Amino acid sequence: MQNIKDAIDAIRNDRMILLYDAADREGETDFMIPARSISPQDIAEMRIYGGGLLCAVIPDAAAERLGLPFAADILRRLPDLAHLAEGDLHYDTRSSFSLWVNHRDTFTGIPDRDRALTIRKLDEIVESTLNGDAVDFSSEFRSPGHVAVLRGAKDLLKERKGQTELSIALAELAGINPVLCICEMLDSETGYALTKEDAKKYAIKNDLVFVEGEEIISGYEKG
Repeated sequence: MQNIKDAIDAIRNDRMILLYDAADREGETDFMIPARSISPQDIAEMRIYGGGLLCAVIPDAAAERLGLPFAADILRRLPDLAHLAEGDLHYDTRSSFSLWVNHRDTFTGIPDRDRALTIRKLDEIVESTLNGDAVDFSSEFRSPGHVAVLRGAKDLLKERKGQTELSIALAELAGINPVLCICEMLDSETGYALTKEDAKKYAIKNDLVFVEGEEIISGYEKG
């Protein structure tokens, strides 16, 4: 239980952690940090030492109010592209991908400063909409962009136990706005995901909390 407490304390204080989902899912470790505090330096660390896809995780309720659908649902409305949404994922029944966005105050959207700004602004607009404020998503964001938005499952861990839902659940346990940035840790030597053991070594070397999905599930169920 101490490890999950350390993870909660870390993100409550806007510190980065490492999150491993499960061996029977992707079997991957992600960098994870609250979106509200993300800096260009955090983006740089994730792209250099993670190397995966930088994504912004948002809860289902906010996505619904902001009108952000699952990407697969958009494709299913297009006859010529609908078949692309019928995936054959080996670790889940569906993807969490929604839209790819840039904030309108960015230029190309890809530099570290641009992506950090987009992610922080996503945190702000989600917080506003969850507080009941009327917001216009398109007035602040454009799509396509360079930040992938991941939409959490409606019933969270009861429905799906991916990195998206695990991140939101941990944020809820920490009592912070449930918008996070995640990025997979990859291994440039093997061409695959970084192993759990090597991710743990990185955590120890860089004084980061390493938490497993099963620990978050247990902590979340206990309330």
